Amino acid sequence: MSDAPGERIDRNSRMECRICWYVYDPAIGDPVWQVPPGTPFTRLPEHWKCPECDGLRQQFMVLADD
Repeated sequence: MSDAPGERIDRNSRMECRICWYVYDPAIGDPVWQVPPGTPFTRLPEHWKCPECDGLRQQFMVLADD
């Protein structure tokens, strides 16, 4: 994702799926897709999709901090 809007996402930002509300947390990673903890959303593989609803990466939004 070079110079795309995703590059402005902080590496620790949690991202929420707009379809099913699944939250990708970089501190946890994604065991379904075998993404190790510490992987920022912007570094997920291009083929990665929501593990809950199969939504595309573009359907994720930054989750505001509580």
